[in-house]
Amino acid sequence: MKLTFLGTGTSQGVPVIACKCRVCRSADSRDRHLRTSALVATDDGHNILFDIGPDFREQMLREQVDHLDAILITHAHRDHVGGLDDIRALNYVQRRKMDIFANEPAVTAIKHDYYYIFAPHLYPGLPEADLTTVGDEQFVAAGQTVVPIHAMHKDLPVLGFRIGPLAYITDANYIAPAELEKLRGVRVLVVNALRHEKHFSHFCLSEALEVIATVEPQRAYLTHVSHEMGLYAEVAPTLPHNVTIATDGLKIEI
Repeated sequence: MKLTFLGTGTSQGVPVIACKCRVCRSADSRDRHLRTSALVATDDGHNILFDIGPDFREQMLREQVDHLDAILITHAHRDHVGGLDDIRALNYVQRRKMDIFANEPAVTAIKHDYYYIFAPHLYPGLPEADLTTVGDEQFVAAGQTVVPIHAMHKDLPVLGFRIGPLAYITDANYIAPAELEKLRGVRVLVVNALRHEKHFSHFCLSEALEVIATVEPQRAYLTHVSHEMGLYAEVAPTLPHNVTIATDGLKIEI
């Protein structure tokens, strides 16, 4: 399979509006991050999306994505579901509802925030979605077996996902030992790392590196990075040999 990082930044993206720090003023494209999302292209031609943030339309057009088979939602904060209205274009092209998978808190939030999608009497042309609640058991999305990884984003339960040799976790600041065990044997691990200093709801860099050291993937990629992480050119050389700061548009074969 192939993984494309559509966006690798925090809720504000990088550069941040009105910020004049070195990172936000950087001319290096590796220091520019849309809101976090990633696309998995399977060997049998299916596309699975991790999160659908407010930059979804721009990301789909940039990568020339013409079909999408399933969306896996980590949690329902706006930077991870804010692009949901734009599935309507794919509904029209694909002639079907979009399959969306999320945990119970996220399902509740999505049905509240996007009430018009799930109303009894639908207005013509609205987005169409089949929303499935994810629990503890593995499930199938676009023909792929998906293992949910439960984590915490401060006091909010969030999901990570494992698809075969790939695991994707963002906006977490705690993963229980039993959930970390589900990650054993992955070749590629994607995990959030907000900044160097400790944060109340996200892994900081040292905490993300601890998770990576525990899981021992062949390769690891840091996502959901903020401008407080520092310049890519300065931080990247300090990381372990198998750890990379993910950048928008980066594509990896797994």
